[in-house]
Amino acid sequence: MTSDIMKRIFSSVLALGVAFSLLASNEAVVTGPDGRLAVTVGLESGKPYYSVSYDGQAVLVNSPLGFSSSHGDYTGGMTFVSQNQDKVRRSYVQDRIKKSFVEYEANRMIYSVDNADGHRLDIEFRVSDNDVAFRYVMKAWRSTYSAVILSEATGFAFPDGTTTFLTPQSLPMIGFARTKPSYEEVYCYDGQMDVKSQYGCGYTFPALFHVAGDKWALVSETGVTSQYVASHLSDCTDGNLYTIEFPDQREINGWGSRGAVVGLPAELPWRTVTVGDNLAPIVETTVAFDVVDPLYERGFELRPGRSTWSWIMWGDGATIYEDQVRYIDFASAMGYEYCLIDALWDVQIGRDRIEELVEYARSKNVGIFLWYNSNGSWNDAPQGPRNCFSTSIARKKEMKWLQEIGVKGLKVDFFGSDKQSMIQLYEDILSDANEYGMMVIFHGCTIPRGWERLYPNYVGSEAVLASENLMFGQRANDDEAKSACTHPFIRNASGAMEFGGSALNKRWSRDNQHGNYRRTTDAFELATAVIFQNPVQNFALAPNNLYDVPAFEISFMKNVPTTWDDVKFIDGYPGKFCIMARRHGSRWYLCGINAEKTPMKVEIDLAAVGLPLGECHLISDGKDRNALEQTFVPKNGILKLEMQPDGGFVAEL
Repeated sequence: MTSDIMKRIFSSVLALGVAFSLLASNEAVVTGPDGRLAVTVGLESGKPYYSVSYDGQAVLVNSPLGFSSSHGDYTGGMTFVSQNQDKVRRSYVQDRIKKSFVEYEANRMIYSVDNADGHRLDIEFRVSDNDVAFRYVMKAWRSTYSAVILSEATGFAFPDGTTTFLTPQSLPMIGFARTKPSYEEVYCYDGQMDVKSQYGCGYTFPALFHVAGDKWALVSETGVTSQYVASHLSDCTDGNLYTIEFPDQREINGWGSRGAVVGLPAELPWRTVTVGDNLAPIVETTVAFDVVDPLYERGFELRPGRSTWSWIMWGDGATIYEDQVRYIDFASAMGYEYCLIDALWDVQIGRDRIEELVEYARSKNVGIFLWYNSNGSWNDAPQGPRNCFSTSIARKKEMKWLQEIGVKGLKVDFFGSDKQSMIQLYEDILSDANEYGMMVIFHGCTIPRGWERLYPNYVGSEAVLASENLMFGQRANDDEAKSACTHPFIRNASGAMEFGGSALNKRWSRDNQHGNYRRTTDAFELATAVIFQNPVQNFALAPNNLYDVPAFEISFMKNVPTTWDDVKFIDGYPGKFCIMARRHGSRWYLCGINAEKTPMKVEIDLAAVGLPLGECHLISDGKDRNALEQTFVPKNGILKLEMQPDGGFVAEL
């Protein structure tokens, strides 16, 4: 072999080695602190992608990154610039979520690329032991200081064999008074990825995936404020891929753009993937709050608590002065902090008499929440008060009056869109309410996206098929246990859920003799007061429960807290059963609910799951499905009991 041939071979090998080196340098890996969760980021033919693995098993295969904007295209034609890694450590105290003190540790990677126009994009990843959070950070470019984000390529591609627990995104402007989408659809269970969603509009966040029968992944987003749209997932496309979808342009009568307008530089919302080889990381995650910070300071002392609520049992006709006095008295008898006066108070009670009711409630040490229709022009919901919160001038005038008479909180209903213009309204209501010293609950609305931390006076959202549906139809009652065994793993895993449950009436009516039948046991309903997490709980109790249910049930409901210091997942499966525990101060509340059609034997080694030994106060199902109360010390620290079908238990430790 001649020296020239040897030189050419050496040159070719050297060039090939350089090519391989460049390919390798374009791909970067960042792991969580314990090394089990890993994210790989790279470019393939100029298109950015990422993948996620846990214990070496693929959870997301190569999934697209990037977006299209008026500032340029960031989905292809990208060139690698650099990748830098460091650590993020923070601890924070946070009320109104599942834990009061959080220590967050993650490894961070900034993956920087340029698009074909030379515009720089940083893709920031934070990876903790069980959570991936990533976002796009845009730079200003010469004299360009604003941009429109037209669409995103951001996607989540799952391995073959993955099953889904999803709820569909609704068509716009359908349902009651054209108020959808309102995040009130039915879940599928262990669904196939290639099945089209009910409306053909994709799926709402959060979205749960059982990956190849071995791993779990909860996909959602956080940090969504007035600076962006709230998004959802597309239907599954070839390659088991779900991509980010922006709101439908037809929402809220076409008002507002479906895209997002941002000022540059801009940090776009975080997309999150919580991963585990069991469901504990899903139930216990705090990632929605770990990566965001408060937007303003709370302007008043916020007091979470329990509330009575006449509408759920007594309906529209109960929004009259005399009935609200009864429910204020009921709240006082229960030792509850609040009473919610629902829709139509403006015409059925009137503003002058509302002032009297607020004053009467104050004399009973009960605060008042008032219901409002958010509407100005985006749907046909007729219930009033209307047109009070849809403009800045009307809103501030109304809130000034509310502050003067001493109202403590608001329940605002009928939003029906995830467009940036509607997210702006959510934020404006929260910000103005903070200025006037009021808490805010949203109803007929989108899910919260880190809002407990972003907005210090936010105290919950519905965004689920909540208790009103139990009053509306028997089918919701027939499926209540299955739905309740879903929420801890999906909807409530990502943020506060104002469900309005824990009913003790046998039937959904004022006289407890008519209306739909409740299928669940009383022990089940008591357990959901703990399993469902929201800092202000509007319980579906009625004044007659003071004397027509066992005294120990009312005693429990008088004392159950609504804020928590810690959470532990014990066992469960979405739609089948759930056993978990929450801590308030030094006391743990261990509870379970069963949606199966057969009794379920439960055996829990308290020490093994980190719960205290000693005296246990237990309310559980009897063989006749009536609740039983007992206090004892579990033998050998092992709690044994049986949950009936549609039954449950709650133990105070």
